[in-house]
Amino acid sequence: MIVGSGFSGLCLGIKLHESGMRDFVILEKSSDLGGTWRDNRYPGCACDVPSYLYSYSFAPGRSWSRMYAEAPEIQDYLQQVATERGVRPYIRYGAELVKATHDGERWLVETKDGRQWSAEILTIAAGALSVPQMARVPGIETFAGPSFHSAAWRDDVPLENKRVAVIGTGASAIQFVPHVAKRAGHLTLFQRTPPWILPRIDRPFTAREKALLSRPAIAKLYRAWIYSTRELTAIGFIGDNFVLEVGRYRARKHLESQVADPELRKKLAPSYALGCKRILISNDYYPALGLPHVALNTTAIEKVTPEGVVTTDGVLHRADVLIHGTGFKVQEYLKAVEITGPGGRSLGETWKTGAEAYKGTVVSGFPNLFLLMGPNTALGHSSVVFMAEAQVRYVMRAIEHIDRQKIARIDVKPEVQAAYNAEIEKRLQTTVWKTGCDSWYQNEHGKNTTLWPGFTFEFRSRLKRFDPESFITSS
Repeated sequence: MIVGSGFSGLCLGIKLHESGMRDFVILEKSSDLGGTWRDNRYPGCACDVPSYLYSYSFAPGRSWSRMYAEAPEIQDYLQQVATERGVRPYIRYGAELVKATHDGERWLVETKDGRQWSAEILTIAAGALSVPQMARVPGIETFAGPSFHSAAWRDDVPLENKRVAVIGTGASAIQFVPHVAKRAGHLTLFQRTPPWILPRIDRPFTAREKALLSRPAIAKLYRAWIYSTRELTAIGFIGDNFVLEVGRYRARKHLESQVADPELRKKLAPSYALGCKRILISNDYYPALGLPHVALNTTAIEKVTPEGVVTTDGVLHRADVLIHGTGFKVQEYLKAVEITGPGGRSLGETWKTGAEAYKGTVVSGFPNLFLLMGPNTALGHSSVVFMAEAQVRYVMRAIEHIDRQKIARIDVKPEVQAAYNAEIEKRLQTTVWKTGCDSWYQNEHGKNTTLWPGFTFEFRSRLKRFDPESFITSS
């Protein structure tokens, strides 16, 4: 059983189907597949990883229209791959996971609509960017006008000539703010911390380029080139200050070239290390903030009233529409689900000080449970699809081992998991993510439970084979 039909869940479904396995289902909470690319439909939504890398290696999508694909095209790609690879019949829609309990033999699963399921093997591929984080401000529920998160965009809310307030300046906000600025009568953007922003080297592919990239060998070479150049940037994240300095220089020049007003430029200049928070890419965000009807506010928010947003200096910023660009509950994406192992211990209790897994994929005490894009598998420099494929390969080999050896259950040894995570934590200490900024990579205890502290080819190498010696098995 697979939970989630985004990139990682579909990938596992495809590989199961290709191997000849037919006894599986994919539970999907929504009415369509696609995960974050189904949910995020705000104007300007696009990927910040080049299209030919942000796709399956076995289905590179040789008809990409531009260097960085926009959300509708990525969603269309997933729809196309799911159809071509034969996994659509295995998807059960409207099946939101609320409870999974291992009874000692099987996983018993309940979905929100009341349906009950059972499976020998359960894989969670829900994704960390699946639970929106609404702005946590006193009085937010009292706002009189439309109020919505970017992941639940309201196309029915007119923005023309309206006073729009946007809270947050993360990855989604810098994409939709320029589009909102074109329509709104007045836009007030509330910024807590300015992001580092690099130029977006993006354009449509020419007809000649599309023809060349339609050849599998050339598409493979192009993907390899993108991968290699992206992988080099990891050096900066894991401790090379020279690489970071080059990035800082580019980011500063980008800011200086696009923002002429010295006061506005000062507000937009980050004071923390490049890469400590997610690095963003945009060509139209800075120009949008220079428009006469757009105001960047850096004073802390005190509360929200029916009329608008009140900052700590006592000023009421009146608004007709409130948009939350406040990201996702990355640290809490599984908290709404009750997952209980055979000993009665819940995953929430196990992770109360921070999520941990062995190879980001299995958790001790939870037999035959696999996680895709689990703890410490996200990236700051490359494509998470690459990481998901590595995990799927590992899960497939684990399943093959279970079938071949006629094993009922496998459970990673607690000492193996502990040693692995001790190494991850040690390596994280020398990365840019430990330079003092507050980011969604970390939980409330300051532990980075999100990012992989190294090169992606190392992660793939570690998951290349299934290691039965690391597991306790039972028949």
